[in-house]
Amino acid sequence: MGILTRFKDIMASNINALLDKCEDPEKMIDQYMRNLESDLGKVKAETASVMAEETRAKRELNECTEQINKMQTYAEKALMAGNESDARTFLEKKQSLVNTQTALQQAYDIAKNNADKMRQMHDKLVKDIQNLESRRAAIKATVKAAKAQERINKVGSSVTGANNSMEAFSKMEAKANKMLDEANAMAELNQTAENADIDNLAAKYDASPSNAEVDDELAALKAKMGL
Repeated sequence: MGILTRFKDIMASNINALLDKCEDPEKMIDQYMRNLESDLGKVKAETASVMAEETRAKRELNECTEQINKMQTYAEKALMAGNESDARTFLEKKQSLVNTQTALQQAYDIAKNNADKMRQMHDKLVKDIQNLESRRAAIKATVKAAKAQERINKVGSSVTGANNSMEAFSKMEAKANKMLDEANAMAELNQTAENADIDNLAAKYDASPSNAEVDDELAALKAKMGL
């Protein structure tokens, strides 16, 4: 049946197109569901049309069958009334209706088969949509979890950057402390040298204690020499 093939092609093309463009799963699954809902609307409309055709074919077949039964009844009544000619006329009409009935039965069988297929497609599509609705919720939950993990990863990258900065700060701090220690050491060495000079000079004079007799002798010698 053409309508069945057409709708299968429509749904298949929708699915393939979405898969080809599947960039954001959350957005794509929503679009996919909208497409399926649209397909379901088309299937419903076509199913209703095919079912109406089945009903019409069934009604025509029933009406024809009813006329055949009437012709049979009239033929029997005519024979009972002794009117063979009328009975023949009713039977001829009956035979014509039987031929029509055969064609109507074939038309009804086709209409019923088409309607059955459309109902099956409709019911399957409804069931698929219901199943996909539950899967959509799971997909969205997975996407949200993935996005949350991405945010955590980004924060983790920032923290790693902060750790690197802290490490760099620690290195600079160690370098600054080393510079200060070296400066203090140099100052200490300078202070030690200065104190050593003073101590040496003081020791020089401390090593020559005052002697009054020597001083008097030195003064007399200088006077003698005119110094």
